[in-house]
Amino acid sequence: MSDPTLDVGLPSGSAEPDESAEPDESAEPDEAAEPDNGPDGPPLSTATPLLFPADGVPDVVADERRLMAAAEAIGAGTGPVAIDAERASGHRYGQRAYLVQLRRAGSGTWLLDPAACPDLSPVARAIGDAEWVLHAATQDLPCLAEVGLRPKRLFDTELGARLAGLPRVGLGTAVEHYLGLSLAKEHSAVDWSRRPLPEPWLRYAALDVEVLVQLRDAVEADLADQGKIDWATEEFDALLQFTGPAPRIDPWRRTSGMHRVRRRRGIAVLRELWFVRDRIAQRRDVSPGRVLSDAALVGLAVDPPKDAAAFAIRRELRGISRGPRVWLEAIDKALALPEEALPPLTLPSSGPPPPRLWADRDPVAAARLAYARDAMAAYATERAVPVENLLTPDLLRRVLWTPPDDLDAAGFAGALRAGGAREWQVHVVGPILAAAAHEHP
Repeated sequence: MSDPTLDVGLPSGSAEPDESAEPDESAEPDEAAEPDNGPDGPPLSTATPLLFPADGVPDVVADERRLMAAAEAIGAGTGPVAIDAERASGHRYGQRAYLVQLRRAGSGTWLLDPAACPDLSPVARAIGDAEWVLHAATQDLPCLAEVGLRPKRLFDTELGARLAGLPRVGLGTAVEHYLGLSLAKEHSAVDWSRRPLPEPWLRYAALDVEVLVQLRDAVEADLADQGKIDWATEEFDALLQFTGPAPRIDPWRRTSGMHRVRRRRGIAVLRELWFVRDRIAQRRDVSPGRVLSDAALVGLAVDPPKDAAAFAIRRELRGISRGPRVWLEAIDKALALPEEALPPLTLPSSGPPPPRLWADRDPVAAARLAYARDAMAAYATERAVPVENLLTPDLLRRVLWTPPDDLDAAGFAGALRAGGAREWQVHVVGPILAAAAHEHP
């Protein structure tokens, strides 16, 4: 289990990545892996360690007969269903689930192997209309849908904790804050495609759903006390439509360190190498970074080797120096492209310019943005909610750069709805934007 923007098709109520941040080629980080307190930090936690599932570690369901028994047991349970999935990010190609954990009152905990039972729809039918409880739902919903598991109602404890104002919302931190328990997260980045799965890993997986429903109840109570339960309900309902990030145009442009490639010819080399790496990774079913690192891709694009001998002496290429032909062919293909076929250094933007340019290009829009940002920050502080959850920075910029014809609250409300904002966001932010337009007409 490990967090969304209009740019990538994620829910508009969630945080937007920093525009200047470089992509990370490493394994997907665990959302709950947060820094331990150092010797000079705050006092060590006094939370009670949660070390072993109350019902023991269940056997993994790995055949159709036991899957049907699991579905029957889960269907006979009561209340919400805690659900989690483990992937093999950084080890395997793609983001499919290699273990699915479920826990429900009256049915206990079940560990399902999607590799052995790729169709888990009998479990989905058994759950029916019952509420799912997940932590960081956007990470698990796509891979669960691939195996036939789709919720009809859900509660996201990570998003709920964020709306409730917790500064750190990893599973371990949320469980400690609300329940006074501590969860170990040492197996978060292991290769879950491994078979058989070691018992300590299975214990870790079972514990991830052990107290998830209790956490849900505590988060809900906190949201209700703060008058935010309607906000959360709208966000959770929107998540039911989430199917994963929208496909990127030119995904190879997310290569970490690509800013070092300053010529179009080098960009072409990087593009060809990226596609070769992706094909190899898909064929081998391994993470692309295990075929060739982003740093090596960039190094080859900046300074392409001319032959196998030059390839072999490159330090960053030692792991693949025995098979340089496919990489040299990709480089030669890029170097042979005519000038007019070279990719541009950057893609034209479909949105407004970076905010740092607004003052020169449209001083009025820049003043409106500054006013709105200050007012939203004040509201966010007052209500203890991350400002990016009030509205994604992308939608805020789009609406203020190209405002509606009617610069009143109703006009901005329509623009926000058209951009995918929730009704609670429209209610909060619409008047702020109208005030910004009134102050800077």
